[in-house]
Amino acid sequence: MSTQVKDTIQNINTDFEVRSQNAICVNQSELNRPLWSNWKYLVAGIGFGIILVKSEVVSWFRIQEMFRLQSFHMYGVIGSAAVIGIISVFLIKKLKVKSFEGEEIKLEPKKFSKGQIYGGLIFGLGWAVTGACPGPLFAQIGTAATVVLVTLLSAIAGTWVYGKFRTKLPH
Repeated sequence: MSTQVKDTIQNINTDFEVRSQNAICVNQSELNRPLWSNWKYLVAGIGFGIILVKSEVVSWFRIQEMFRLQSFHMYGVIGSAAVIGIISVFLIKKLKVKSFEGEEIKLEPKKFSKGQIYGGLIFGLGWAVTGACPGPLFAQIGTAATVVLVTLLSAIAGTWVYGKFRTKLPH
């Protein structure tokens, strides 16, 4: 193998993960289906949004309480989610659960990098300042907290900046 080919292979960016073969393939018949055929996803999203609002995890006040160490509410919610996630992953591995497409679910170990520390600090700072986590942003917008649109646009801009400078960031 030539030196140029070896250099090219070594410089290939492998900072991505394929979780399913179907995740990178688009079935043409899926594209031709009418939009209303995805109603179940809309219903699930609205239901999840209602749960987020009723449990107050989208409340700016509750998020500020958490970062000021004034209330256990958010720690309880996050801790419960972590425990459920741990149990779910354990059961997926133990019972060898397959995806809906019948594929084996593989959970590969992640490699640590110092960029995760920087990213976590920036994420946490943004969460504390805005009182909004990226996931519940849409539920907050759904409660007519339109000021959160600024946070949504900032999250989109931050994602774009990360994509633009990703190769120059520490890893």
